[in-house]
Amino acid sequence: MFITFEGIDASGKSTHVKHLEKYFLDRGEKVIVVREPGGTKVSEAIRKILLSKQNLEMVRECEIFLFCASRTQLVQELILPKLKEGYIVISDRFHDSTTAYQGAGRAISPGDINTLHKIAIDGCLPDLTFFIDIEYDEALNRQMANQKSHDRIESTGIEFFDRVREGYIAISEREPQRVHVIDGYRSVEKIHNEIVQIVERKMRNGIKKQ
Repeated sequence: MFITFEGIDASGKSTHVKHLEKYFLDRGEKVIVVREPGGTKVSEAIRKILLSKQNLEMVRECEIFLFCASRTQLVQELILPKLKEGYIVISDRFHDSTTAYQGAGRAISPGDINTLHKIAIDGCLPDLTFFIDIEYDEALNRQMANQKSHDRIESTGIEFFDRVREGYIAISEREPQRVHVIDGYRSVEKIHNEIVQIVERKMRNGIKKQ
């Protein structure tokens, strides 16, 4: 099974990646967690370029190509081989991030986005995606409470992140069988329980690619 978590930064997705990893490990499953951008030596090098505030002059076309380059390396080097070995793969972000951030956020056309997806993910679509939904004001409050500094993309501004959130909502409306919208304002326990219920239902019904 290939499971991805999506949402704007500080939505709680990374926390729930860890909780779901523990859930599978407690069941005795083989599981691996990866992150985007990153996850391999090449992809982590690209991540540093993408997130560094020294690269504020980066244009949107360069940004999307770098994200896709990082992704295709991760898919070919790690995700596909691990799935073939019977692992459950959990990814902190995947191709939906590009659709939301570079598509809705940066206004790159859906046609161009889909063409790049075909190359970058090579048909490796997630079985389940959890979009943990909060608004930007809440994300900003959480970041301030945690005294978290902003990377290059996090520094873009409220209008950008409002478009990103709308992009995620549009994805969930197009693909409701795969993408599950999770209310990110609730407690960690309640969110985790809902995620586990959806995962167990998916496992009972069998894995069917969208």
